Amino acid sequence: MMKTMSGGNCTLNVPAKNSYRMVVLGASRVGKSSIVSRFLNGRFEDQYTPTIEDFHRKVYNIRGDMYQLDILDTSGNHPFPAMRRLSILTGDVFILVFSLDNRESFDEVKRLQKQILEVKSCLKNKTKESADLPMVICGNKNDHSEVFRKVRSDEGENLVSSDENCAYFEVSAKKNTNVDEMFYVLFSMAKLPHEMSPSLHRKISIQYGDTFQQKSFRMRRVKDMDAYGMISPFARRPSVNSDLKYIKSKVLREGQSREREKCTIQ
Repeated sequence: MMKTMSGGNCTLNVPAKNSYRMVVLGASRVGKSSIVSRFLNGRFEDQYTPTIEDFHRKVYNIRGDMYQLDILDTSGNHPFPAMRRLSILTGDVFILVFSLDNRESFDEVKRLQKQILEVKSCLKNKTKESADLPMVICGNKNDHSEVFRKVRSDEGENLVSSDENCAYFEVSAKKNTNVDEMFYVLFSMAKLPHEMSPSLHRKISIQYGDTFQQKSFRMRRVKDMDAYGMISPFARRPSVNSDLKYIKSKVLREGQSREREKCTIQ
């Protein structure tokens, strides 16, 4: 099965098994979008703009194989609990962000971690998937003075101490501290190519899209690198109906015909 991604005048076919969704969750004003911006563009935006829900897509050619990473940057206000639950159900890897100078945002991350484990457990019981759930808990704004710190490092580390598929990082999206390392570890836990990390692939533009998926694709000026990443400027978030169909297909996979209990989205 292939997923088709259109970008400009090109159409990229990505195997479904190589398509993943990364969901970024956390309270408002903790720097979720800044971390996503660092990942996609290597930039930090000083001006704060509240996020309703942003969707991004990045496609990779890694040693001739195509990969797709969809990134869902969620609202910190959670105006629609059912949508947040659906986002969790469709997520493959998770980044939970809090601000080191905001105790309430840390408490929110603890609630989100618990909700993710509960929601995904419901789905896994029905699909018999592996129990691995790659997740990074990210304490942002470690560039601020220790005087303003409200959450100790050991408190963050305690949240991940009992789960080898969960890691804790203190980062600064503003100073770009530990951001790349955080993504490297997240992708390693998810058993994804480590070349997906921002500094480990060549960033190219959509103008190369027509030849991007060819196994022989190479940039003339780059001889030793065999990993490339391209942001789709025209990506659109799949509809709620598409996400619901995706979840249903996972539950009914492998020709299972008996009636199944549903994971209630509420």
